[in-house]
Amino acid sequence: MAGISYSSLRAGQKYWLVNFGERYEFEILEVLPPEDFKLKDLNTLESYLMSDLTRYGRGQDFEIRDLG
Repeated sequence: MAGISYSSLRAGQKYWLVNFGERYEFEILEVLPPEDFKLKDLNTLESYLMSDLTRYGRGQDFEIRDLG
């Protein structure tokens, strides 16, 4: 896994994620134990969970980076 780890993600911060060729830009609204996050998509303003983005696994291109 490239980029930053789940333990480095913080509520209120903006990130982008790539998984299986799809790129998502989001803000973390809430940290949900043990390793899930409530997100707000920065393009559609839709809310969803990080687990929804990784439901089918993590591709070889899986990466999370700070959007800042």
